Amino acid sequence: MLAIYKRELRSYFTTPLGYIFMAIFLCLAGVLFSTATLQARADSDVNYYFTYLLMSFVIVLPLLTMKLFSEERKLRTEQLLLTSPVTLTGMVLAKFFAAYTVFALTYGASCFSFIALYLYGTPNTAQLIGNSVGILLLGGACIAIGIFVSALTENQLIAAIGSMAILFAFVMVGFLSDYINSALLRTVIGWISILSRYNGFGNGVFEFNSILYYISIAVVFLFATVRVFERRRWA
Repeated sequence: MLAIYKRELRSYFTTPLGYIFMAIFLCLAGVLFSTATLQARADSDVNYYFTYLLMSFVIVLPLLTMKLFSEERKLRTEQLLLTSPVTLTGMVLAKFFAAYTVFALTYGASCFSFIALYLYGTPNTAQLIGNSVGILLLGGACIAIGIFVSALTENQLIAAIGSMAILFAFVMVGFLSDYINSALLRTVIGWISILSRYNGFGNGVFEFNSILYYISIAVVFLFATVRVFERRRWA
């Protein structure tokens, strides 16, 4: 598992993809922080910034995951992974943690923007920490979804578009509740929506249900990815 993790992590820095992801993420985060917080807000409120940032995950994070398994199938190296001593779960987790490491490091670098808030404003530290924890949890769930889609195809473009479609559905489902009269349906949609689950983090509140929700999404899609390879191995 560790060998695969190191190989995947190294591949992000020996190919343009890792640098492209980091450049796009940091530029987008900088622009959003400048327009949604520094220029638009006089009270150092960062909730709008984080809301726009997590919505950008629909487009940005699939760039990080689209090659993880689709490239293995395209290069015909998938069989080497399937017959390697590492378990399928270990293989999937190694690729997940490699992608998550790049994401977490890139987000950590974007947090240097918060220095400006402490220099020229009075930010709410609990709000910053809560949003950061929420972003990291949500990012993990999105990466797990992207890995699952990447395992289904050998075309990286299809993997990226498929991941974007699923993430877009998770984001947009929260807006449907405003147009539905049924209280039961609104409750179900609110439970599914990744946006409604995020609200507590924006207020600096760590709700166990929300934390469990994001972890569960990641676990379910990682488990589904393992099942895909188990079926492919025996086929």
